[in-house]
Amino acid sequence: MSDADWPVPLAGVTESIVTTLGPNDRWNVAALGLHAGDPVTATTWGRTRTWRNFRERGGGHVQFSPDPVDFAEAAMTVRETDDPILDSADAWVEVSVDRIGAGEDGGTQWVEWALHPVESAVERTGVRTTNRAYYAVVEATVAASRLGVDAYDQTALRERLAFFEGVVEKCGGDRHREAMAVVADNAEW
Repeated sequence: MSDADWPVPLAGVTESIVTTLGPNDRWNVAALGLHAGDPVTATTWGRTRTWRNFRERGGGHVQFSPDPVDFAEAAMTVRETDDPILDSADAWVEVSVDRIGAGEDGGTQWVEWALHPVESAVERTGVRTTNRAYYAVVEATVAASRLGVDAYDQTALRERLAFFEGVVEKCGGDRHREAMAVVADNAEW
């Protein structure tokens, strides 16, 4: 273990981007919800690349990025990079992980992981504005990830996606619209 800290304050569930080293020595980019606590935890759902890489490599790099396209691609596509830290990351933390729980919900395997900071850095500081479109993109990725899962009302999910699409159209800029296109291109709605 290390005495490293999280580079940002966490409360409730904080959405992040995680990179984990795969068997091809490339970094898989995925979305990861961080549950504040001591320790911080995260849950992987299904036999994803993040689940495999956490299990086989024991860690990764959690990043905090304001870029909606990077987040949408992390959540909705298979993306790999040569470097563990994305150019858009304002801050990052290398973590080691321990499996602390596992089970099944609605036919899907889940694993809960404790995340322990090893090293962290803040790349950029400054005034950030709140743009509703960014959060609409985040929520759209959550709704889209639940399409086709019997435990969720599919009509309600599609209505939510249409609502979030409207928020992005009304409140977003070019990167937000590009991010929403990533969601639409990778979800059947």
